[in-house]
Amino acid sequence: MKRRVLTKAFLFSLMCGPALAADPVPTMKETPMLAEQVKSGALPPVAQRIPKQPWVVTYFAGGDGPGRQGGQINMLVASARDTRLMTIYSYTRLIIHDDKFKLKPDILESYEVKEDREFTFRLREGHKWSDGKPFTTEDFRFFWEDVANNKELSPSGPSVELLVDGQPPKVEVIDARTIRYSWEKPNPYFIESQARAAPLFLFRPAHYLKKFHAKYATPEEIAKAAKGGQQGTNWVQIYRRLDVMYANDNPELPTLNPWVNTTSSPAQRYVFVRNPFYHRIDAKGQQLPYIDRVIFTQAATNLVPAKAGLGEADLQPRYLNMRDYTFLQKSAKSSGVEVRLWESGSGSQIALYPNLNANDEEWRKLMRDVRFRRALSLAIDRDELNQVVYLGLAKPGNNTIMERSELFKPEYAKKWAQFDPKLANKLLDEIGLKKRDAQGIRLLPDGRPATIVVENASEETEDADALHLIGEFWKKIGIKMLTKPQTRENFRLRTFSGEAVMTAFAGVVTAVPTPNTSPREFAPTMRGVLQWSRWGMYVESKGRQGEPCDMESACKLLDYVKEWESATSVDGRRKAWEKILSASADEVFTIGTVNGIRQPLVVGPKIRNVPKEGYYAWDPGGYIGLYQPDTFWIAQ
Repeated sequence: MKRRVLTKAFLFSLMCGPALAADPVPTMKETPMLAEQVKSGALPPVAQRIPKQPWVVTYFAGGDGPGRQGGQINMLVASARDTRLMTIYSYTRLIIHDDKFKLKPDILESYEVKEDREFTFRLREGHKWSDGKPFTTEDFRFFWEDVANNKELSPSGPSVELLVDGQPPKVEVIDARTIRYSWEKPNPYFIESQARAAPLFLFRPAHYLKKFHAKYATPEEIAKAAKGGQQGTNWVQIYRRLDVMYANDNPELPTLNPWVNTTSSPAQRYVFVRNPFYHRIDAKGQQLPYIDRVIFTQAATNLVPAKAGLGEADLQPRYLNMRDYTFLQKSAKSSGVEVRLWESGSGSQIALYPNLNANDEEWRKLMRDVRFRRALSLAIDRDELNQVVYLGLAKPGNNTIMERSELFKPEYAKKWAQFDPKLANKLLDEIGLKKRDAQGIRLLPDGRPATIVVENASEETEDADALHLIGEFWKKIGIKMLTKPQTRENFRLRTFSGEAVMTAFAGVVTAVPTPNTSPREFAPTMRGVLQWSRWGMYVESKGRQGEPCDMESACKLLDYVKEWESATSVDGRRKAWEKILSASADEVFTIGTVNGIRQPLVVGPKIRNVPKEGYYAWDPGGYIGLYQPDTFWIAQ
């Protein structure tokens, strides 16, 4: 029994280590940008603005170490919607992934997990919102009682991550700094939901939003508090417009992020200024972020590479790809910027998704035959594809997890992914597709030529080139491919309705999972997964839409996900993941091509602490968020 308790305590210390032992807080130095406001009394001194126990940052992913405060960074964005990029890049969360993909407290001082069903969060004493108001468990209570469980604001009730077998948690506010969430059964999705690029926010700035909530204010008070009066507007509409923690386009909404938006939408230029009450500092007593301002300037998407290459962006991670690399390198010689290549985080740069729910009975039967899926995969010469389309910079393989993941095994990437047209032809003959027309295209049992229409919504030149080359490979085994580009909306509709027979899209997003990462993307659990959207719709809607899984090999994946959900140890979750990944590789539910393609980043000559090499993905890490942009600084 003692050994069990000690083991649990050790595991907890590993998980929450940075915040368990109080870091000594260095003598603080006032931020130059804010010194005048402190002198005038508009702001308290820095030692009174930070939490009693701030996060003392001692590790810098870029390797340049502690920097100097001041300056601004210019970045280019494509639309007003990109204000959310600051939420993503800032990557300030209750719990975050570090650059080794380990979870640790961030906003939280610590957290404790018991049996994966009881979660106790401890806030930092003295932590404040960007307007200086206290950040306490009242902000959590307000969200839970007055937002998540308010029928007008949340008609569907709490988010799915907060439900276990349809049941919400017991939420206990222990004190102003401690809150506990508990369920009768394990909820392995809960912690992970906090560390996402788009997290499940469990709190709101209650002191600000209560002014627009019918429980706390009259319609007249709400209309008066809302800018412009908005007479006659329903309070729910007003509230929803102002409660935009993710979208980040309400300058009045207090935040915990390192930079605060000061610009109302729509605009051509958005100015984000440092948060005077941010909770991270360095060991020299300097409050982060180092950089005073981040400027987002709108530009047409197709002009971003040219502008970035010419030095109009000090840091540009978005709206660039490998086709821009040669131009960027040439431009860099005169502008002084540096072009860095990070590894793009996706299971496959482009993958093919046989629609196992296709309406066409003949094609559906073929798509569900594992020999057909294996044959299509074996017919692709991924090495040639890599050289011709991706300059040899990618890694050929299946649509699966990447080598960076601790769960990776070589067979997940290689199984049925070798180039073997002879075996592909043999498998197609076994299925009964022996007859061919005058052009050498195999005939389906009903006499139609085996012409697969691959629908896609990509505007990337590389994707079109890749599909064209894959079509040439398939033609050699008697399968003809036609591509059908279309809008993203139509693409989704045709997939969900079963009209599309096969689609092409980016590979799995969950490319670097740990045992504790949700495996739901690899099973028919949601309609957004293209190869079985109707089965996923059935699970997602709890049987109200779609259709139940009726293909044994795919249904097994649902069982493996349940194993993962009910596992009470990391080892148990790891074993469930291994079953899922092994089955996915063997069954070839999706046909991958290459992954690990390079993502260009433009970095200005004076910007420090941006890693030379990095992992660029939506999750985990929010593109550059994994590397803590609040630690980036500008050299003189």
